[in-house]
Amino acid sequence: MRPLTDVQPKPMLEVRGKPLMQWAMEGLQRGGVQQLHINTDWLGAQIPQHFGDVLATPGFAPLHLRYSHEGVDFGGALETAGGIVRALPQLDEVFWVAAGDVFAPEFEFSSQAFERFKASPQLAHLWLVPNPAHNVGGDFGVSAEGLALNLPKLAAPAAHEVPRYTFSTIALYKRAFFEAAWCDIAAGNPEGVKAPLAPMLRMAMDNSCVSASLYNGAWTDVGTPERLAELNAIHF
Repeated sequence: MRPLTDVQPKPMLEVRGKPLMQWAMEGLQRGGVQQLHINTDWLGAQIPQHFGDVLATPGFAPLHLRYSHEGVDFGGALETAGGIVRALPQLDEVFWVAAGDVFAPEFEFSSQAFERFKASPQLAHLWLVPNPAHNVGGDFGVSAEGLALNLPKLAAPAAHEVPRYTFSTIALYKRAFFEAAWCDIAAGNPEGVKAPLAPMLRMAMDNSCVSASLYNGAWTDVGTPERLAELNAIHF
C-alpha cells in the first residue's frame, strides 16, 4: 500500500469517509459486541490516538477498546495466530476475529451465528467469499454438510474440481483452538512467537473441526492503492 502507508497504518486509510477498520468495528457493534481487542503494528499508535478507549455510535451500546501493541512490544506483527494467542487471556470462550484491512460493510456479526457456533462441536467457523481476481485459486472448500475443506491450492481450478473460495478473514473461534491440543504457544504469547493461522486451520479441517459459510455480500481485501481508489470511487 505504499506510499499511502508511509505515514499511516493501512487500517486507518479512509474508505468512504471513515477509517477502513471502523467499518468492521461498527459491524461488531451492531451485532451486540461490547468489548474489542485490537492488535497493532506499523504506526500502531495512531489507532488509539484516533479511537481512544470507546467507540460511541448513536443507537448502539458503546464498544470498549483494548490494545495489544505488537510493533512496540516485539518489533513487528505476530501474525494472526500469534496475535490471537497474545490476546487470549482477555478473550471470551467464543470470539469474533476480523482483519482491519478488509472492507465488508454489509456483513452481519449476528448473535444467532454466534450462538449456533457456540453450541456446535467445531473449533472455528469461517466465512468464505467468491474468489477475487487476485486470488482466483481460492483458499478452502466447503462440504455439503457445512464443513471447511483443506484442499490443495490450485492456480486456477478447473470446472470439474471441488470449488475453492477465499477466506474473508471473518471468523468465529473457540479458545480451545488456541490452547495446548492445537497450539503450542503459551497463552499471552510472552515470548512474542510469530505464528500464521492457516496451518492450524488446515490441520483442524483435516479433523472435521472447522465449519464454514459462504458470504456473497460486498467484500474487498484492500491490499493495493488501486483497490482503495476503486472503493472510494463507488458511491452507495
